Amino acid sequence: MATKTGRVISAEQKFSWKRALLRWEVFLVVIFIAVNIMNACISPYYLSVNGLFTATSSFLDKAFIVLPMAYVLLLGEIDISVGATVALSACMLGITFNAGMPMGVAVIVCLLTGSLCGALNGLILTKFTELAPMIVTLGTQILFRGIAEILLTDQATGGFNQVPWFKSLYWGKVGVVPIMFIIFILCAIVFGIIMHCTTFGRRMYAIGKNSEAAGYSGIPVQKIRFLVYTITGTFSAVTAIFLASGMGSVRSNIASGYELEAISMAVLGGILTDGGKGNFPGAILAVFILGFLRYGLGLVNVPSQLMMVIIGLLLILVVMAPNLKVGRWKAAPKGM
Repeated sequence: MATKTGRVISAEQKFSWKRALLRWEVFLVVIFIAVNIMNACISPYYLSVNGLFTATSSFLDKAFIVLPMAYVLLLGEIDISVGATVALSACMLGITFNAGMPMGVAVIVCLLTGSLCGALNGLILTKFTELAPMIVTLGTQILFRGIAEILLTDQATGGFNQVPWFKSLYWGKVGVVPIMFIIFILCAIVFGIIMHCTTFGRRMYAIGKNSEAAGYSGIPVQKIRFLVYTITGTFSAVTAIFLASGMGSVRSNIASGYELEAISMAVLGGILTDGGKGNFPGAILAVFILGFLRYGLGLVNVPSQLMMVIIGLLLILVVMAPNLKVGRWKAAPKGM
């Protein structure tokens, strides 16, 4: 825009290679390449297209929770009830199916259960805005897991392998590509577009940066919060469907720790817990970084305990990396 003085004012930011190369997603790509190089060096069986695609099935079920968890963290909140929601939804699927209902009906019941669990979280948090999301979702986590244990006690319910189309959700392939992988990528694209290219996504960023200011700007803060928690519950049920398809049966204690894995993947991907910051592609990259790291270490029979230590250290180092600066620590002034 030209002014009377002849000056030109531009709102567009000039492209900078330095800024582009210092993006968090570029850093994650470097880590992803490094993880694959390391895995290829420690195991001659790692670089197999069929093997790598098959390996995705071992971690993509829980990755469906990462998609809405990125939204929750973007709002500056947290949901630690997702693992229990998975368990309760899976139990309802099994009970419905074994009661004689068609598998299609059981899947719908599963999705409705997850949606209701998420809606309950959203309803409590939007009606009682002074409550902390961590405390509320901790309470519902115990509630949902308790209901699941009442329904199944210590028993398992299954027989899902009798339904070919349901079994193929986890085990089926198109060529060498698992059906679950295709569904996950399609869902990730939709979530990414919504987050970065729609009004809804811009409003989530605004709420995460300052929810009070967003409310004064006319953004329906509580409606968006309610919707995000409901979506999170729904996709927890999606995880339950794939988990039940892969295992062929379910118990009340399944999906323990899924909430921590989903949160760690999202945080590693650059979705900051204080809200309003992060890019969705980073969360997807983090899913595959941690997934392939586990797969590669598993090929050389690394104990699960040591694997947890390695992954924990990686998360700490990666999260610390942006804050490490040369010359940060200087000698304290005399007298201090």
